Amino acid sequence: IVVLGISKDGATSHGKFIAKYDLPFTLLTDPEPCAVATAYDSYGLKKFMGKEYMGMMRHTFVVDPEGRIEKAYTKVKAETMADEILADLGLS
Repeated sequence: IVVLGISKDGATSHGKFIAKYDLPFTLLTDPEPCAVATAYDSYGLKKFMGKEYMGMMRHTFVVDPEGRIEKAYTKVKAETMADEILADLGLS
């Protein structure tokens, strides 16, 4: 299993985030206009505290070895996502 994260933040920001949380996976950058996130329908209108803005949506995708999306998770909770995916894949 390969795990990758992606956001519009730059490499320096990613490096600090990885160090702070001791992440065991790679973070990729997708700078504005967020072409990768847009292609995966993961960039769009968000709402927070009554305000609307464009931003990255927290989505998770399981991609097979041929590059096809096997499963998409659009209601992601970081605390439980890994366990949910492992259970769905029969690996827990």
